[in-house]
Amino acid sequence: MQGHKLHWWQTRWFVVAVVIATVIPLLYPAIPPLVDLPGHIGRYRVQIDGPAYPWLAEWYDFRWSMIGNLGIDLLIEPLAPVFGLELAVKLIVMAIPALTVSGLLWIAREVHGRIPATALFALPLAYGYPFQFGFVNFALSMALALNLFALWLRMGRLGAVRLRAILFVPLSCALWVCHTFGWGVLGILAFSAEMIRQHDLRKDQPDKTGWGGHWLESWVRAGIGCLPLALPFAMMVLWRSGDHVTGKTMDWFNWRAKVGWVIMVLRDRWMAFDLASVTVLFVILLKGVRDERIEYSRNLLLSALFLSAIFVLLPRIVFGSAYADMRLAPFALAIALIALRPRRGLSFRGAATLAALGLAFFGVRLAGTTVSYWLYAKNYDRTLAALDHVPQGARLLTMVGRSCRDDWASTRLEHAAGIALDRRLAYANDQWSMAGGQLLTVRYVPAGRFAHDPSQLVTDRRCRGEWWRPLKVSLAFLPRQAFDYVWLINPAPVGPEFLTGLTPIWRSGRDVLYRIDDRTPAAVVLDPDLLPPRRRPVMPPPS
Repeated sequence: MQGHKLHWWQTRWFVVAVVIATVIPLLYPAIPPLVDLPGHIGRYRVQIDGPAYPWLAEWYDFRWSMIGNLGIDLLIEPLAPVFGLELAVKLIVMAIPALTVSGLLWIAREVHGRIPATALFALPLAYGYPFQFGFVNFALSMALALNLFALWLRMGRLGAVRLRAILFVPLSCALWVCHTFGWGVLGILAFSAEMIRQHDLRKDQPDKTGWGGHWLESWVRAGIGCLPLALPFAMMVLWRSGDHVTGKTMDWFNWRAKVGWVIMVLRDRWMAFDLASVTVLFVILLKGVRDERIEYSRNLLLSALFLSAIFVLLPRIVFGSAYADMRLAPFALAIALIALRPRRGLSFRGAATLAALGLAFFGVRLAGTTVSYWLYAKNYDRTLAALDHVPQGARLLTMVGRSCRDDWASTRLEHAAGIALDRRLAYANDQWSMAGGQLLTVRYVPAGRFAHDPSQLVTDRRCRGEWWRPLKVSLAFLPRQAFDYVWLINPAPVGPEFLTGLTPIWRSGRDVLYRIDDRTPAAVVLDPDLLPPRRRPVMPPPS
């Protein structure tokens, strides 16, 4: 870049201001409105207070084990006693987008020497769709991975390679414990950067291998240089080779889904706004190809290509964990955006204009996310008011209505049951029960098929290819002996015959909290179209 004077978007005060501004959308909501987060909060409550309440031990089995998915689970141990569980979780979640932004800007500075104006367009991806989905351990590990990659680049630039090798052995292990994905991405980024560094160190030397020049030698040397990051491979083998580990790896090369993940990297509430924002990002990327005044850094372009290749090769489900490929899309795009930099032909006025446009884009997206989260928080407050009428330790069955269609905006209440577990120590049928993938498993046998996720999701009809039940089926087969209360959130309409023996004790709009006063199953005949194939309509027998 021209000159030695820092422009306004390259100064430390600007970086600090942007990092602080990134947390604004999360200031108002008491619970960050991320889809899966309430369910995780419920698990944290069992983790912290489970031994103090015997009924929690009857419902759930919580056991510590060394798995690559413990980021926030570990952090709340010291923080929850100080701040309380919900505030501790909020503070950790607020740090995730801030760390993501700081990592992206630090990487850009290390690679380019100065923060290029185009890097500001990547900042809204800190609130990308995986974060909105509530993959908080993953998101935290990715934010940390970006900052660790920047540190890796800095130590390489300063020639502190030996110190880096020593330091990154424990750092890589800690990152793996936070979440395996972050460690894997750090390895990919570090390898690609090291390959470029090794090549540049030897590009003027004669080829002694005879096997294709310096790229092959650089590839080998990069692999050796990244060995300090390899210890978690042994941890991964120990984790995933046990008999207790469950979960399939499936749905490879689902091209329709992969294209959708790319389009939805900024998905939040307003489809037109989010799609227009993604279009802006691709226009900027295209500018790097067609505009002679802008170029891509070889270092970060190779990193972006590696991440894109992994995105293409990853299946949708890995070891039972869904949306594995989707999680990578916004980060591959962000690395590609910060790879852009101006050539010498770009004037200060042109760079300043790009920076102003990038800052405006970031500001508009930040304002939109702030308003969206405020609206979600208001809906949370209205819905969670039902918990004031739920006694402590209640056997609560939650049913959250949704449509078969993947609507762009959701209520973010799919795991509201987790907040009932948190605040009222009530049963939550939204918990994930995946041995080897979570510290908590469900063991409340009387609940039967209503024991865990996704039994809390109900629809108005049978959804092809999904495990969700129609609300009428859930009410008809409700194990009334196993529960004391039924909490319907945004339910589809049902006739009174499905609600016999249920007494409403709270109502707000379509949301209703029922107390089960009659254990007799509802005597109804179900439409065959609501039932799975080859299953006949059933009239529950009278008790």
